[in-house]
Amino acid sequence: MNAIHEHIHKSVMPESTPVLSRYFAELRRRKVFQVAIGYVLLAWVLIQIAEATFRPLQLPEWTNTLVVVILLMGFPIAMVLAWALEVTPDGIHRTAPGLDQGSTSPADSQPESSIAVLPFVDMSPEKDQDYFCEGMAEEIINALASIKGLHVASRTSAFAFKDVSEDMRTIGQALNVSSVLEGSVRKAGDQLRVTAQLIKVSDGYHIWSQRFDRRLEDVFAIQDEIAQCVVDALEVRLSTGEQLAIEKQSTADIGAYDHYLRGRKFLHRLGANNLAFARQMFSQAIALDPEFASAHAGLADTCSMICLYLKRDEKDIRQASESSQRALDLAPDLAEAHASRGLALMINSKYARAEKSFRAAIRLNPKLFEPYYYYARVSVQQGKTEEAICWYEKASKVRPEDYQSLLLATALIRKTGDKKKMERFANEGYKRAMRQLEVNPDDARAAYLSAVTLVNLGKQDEALRLADRALAIDPNDSFSLYNVSCLYSILGETEKALDLLERAAPGQALNRDWWENDPDLDNIRDHPRFARLLEGIFGSG
Repeated sequence: MNAIHEHIHKSVMPESTPVLSRYFAELRRRKVFQVAIGYVLLAWVLIQIAEATFRPLQLPEWTNTLVVVILLMGFPIAMVLAWALEVTPDGIHRTAPGLDQGSTSPADSQPESSIAVLPFVDMSPEKDQDYFCEGMAEEIINALASIKGLHVASRTSAFAFKDVSEDMRTIGQALNVSSVLEGSVRKAGDQLRVTAQLIKVSDGYHIWSQRFDRRLEDVFAIQDEIAQCVVDALEVRLSTGEQLAIEKQSTADIGAYDHYLRGRKFLHRLGANNLAFARQMFSQAIALDPEFASAHAGLADTCSMICLYLKRDEKDIRQASESSQRALDLAPDLAEAHASRGLALMINSKYARAEKSFRAAIRLNPKLFEPYYYYARVSVQQGKTEEAICWYEKASKVRPEDYQSLLLATALIRKTGDKKKMERFANEGYKRAMRQLEVNPDDARAAYLSAVTLVNLGKQDEALRLADRALAIDPNDSFSLYNVSCLYSILGETEKALDLLERAAPGQALNRDWWENDPDLDNIRDHPRFARLLEGIFGSG
């Protein structure tokens, strides 16, 4: 039936020209269609009210006509305003142009073969398999993301719709994909029931669905089958390497895999307690299967995240180095292992070797976001401004919904003096950040990075509102304090910047190279208080 529907759809609907497609994509992005529908409905209601009330009020007959004329005249005005302005969490603003001026943004046109995998729903009797459901979905995301001809929404973006009661078409449009995979898991003892369904965003119809009743030890086969069914349903051609990547099994020990999934869930959450639990879970997975490369990489990443975002400790630096090297020894063709190795080398200030590892990860999986993003950060820490901008831009293209790369690049571009390029990156990065705040209003990082960017664009009032919002979300978060300090540094309010920086210092895990090369701190870097602060954190250097 789906095949018949597809055939009819393709036969009846003419192919749009590229220009027309871009035009309609821009209309959708600017929500012109939604405003038009809303306006028509409101106009109809007002006309009904006029017809029902004007006569009893003994108003002249021409007043009904006047209402219709005014509403007709208002329609094009509403359409122009819908095109020019957008409503964001922080008020009404001019609609930002795409990353490439004169064309739609990469994030605004749905790739023909694109998919979002939502976290599977826990249908188990005890409702205690949330980590397992998320883990299955993440494994399928990773398998599909390795396919060159398929665009896959990131885990962060897709999982933001967990427990959200929205129509799949709405979710698909928000994630800018043409199809959505959803499912459920029921786990009882060693029995496993997994249901999965692939939905076409344009019409909400099922493309494919299936139920799997297996033993728990067959979970790897189920994940492979789901990924393969998705590929077949979307008619994506696989290379031999991509086929092997889908079928590759990371461990044969279901207990190790279970602990690994628990570790992944808490690693993504960050925070001291979450990372401590993630470290424990990865360690237990390794104890059950010492040759589980992904678990070693997970342990390395956990230690690296602790050093990056909590506290630099020689023990964690050493553990990250040993675990990432072990992952690489076990799986030299695993892109994630090379990325973990690069991150471990980065936190140990071994930049040249970190760059080599990131390049290897990109060569093995050009669609993996992390090596691009951290290659940019390595470049920043070495003062390589142009290289950092280049890698941030590449990261933003690999993950079209990511706001961090573009917003972080904006400050570096400002340093080069290329105002047009800075505005282009800033506008697109800000737009992506606002989308993130719509989905997750408590994302302090989206708020404070946007605030710093708006200052660079000269929008001081909006910037200060977002800075206050970031600090309200978590007043003691060291990264919020650090970035709001950057904002005041750019504004030339030295004392405020240094006050915030001193509050941020006790929890800061960024290394000395970052502090010394962050262009947002240029205005206060020569201040005696800054020098004393730097020495207090890192010692004399």
